[in-house]
Amino acid sequence: MTYLTRATAAAGALLAAAGLLAAGPARAASHPYGNRLHLTVTRAGAAHGTLLRCAPPQGHPYAAEACAELAAARGDIDRVPVRKVFCPRIYSPVTATARGHWNGRTVDFRRTYTNACELRARTGAVFALGD
Repeated sequence: MTYLTRATAAAGALLAAAGLLAAGPARAASHPYGNRLHLTVTRAGAAHGTLLRCAPPQGHPYAAEACAELAAARGDIDRVPVRKVFCPRIYSPVTATARGHWNGRTVDFRRTYTNACELRARTGAVFALGD
């Protein structure tokens, strides 16, 4: 029969921790699918979409620019810097959706903008799908 004391358990835990430290720094777990978003723009009932992949940038007409903007915003589309442009005051609603993963975090974005100009001004190259 084996008896384990607190001192023995603590010594074992210290040895295990020392072994982990000696093994080197731990790598951050990456999402198995990488940074990728399925983007859709819907106007007047017609939808246009694409899959944006960022390692390497592909699947989007402006993939490099969109990936760079998303990287700077840490994958948060609401944090993409707003462009200073003058948009017409024409009501022609456009809905943008993004679903996928960015740095292991699930992205589920949906916004309706007044028109396509406002969409481009607020989301940069992310939803510039070239339609």
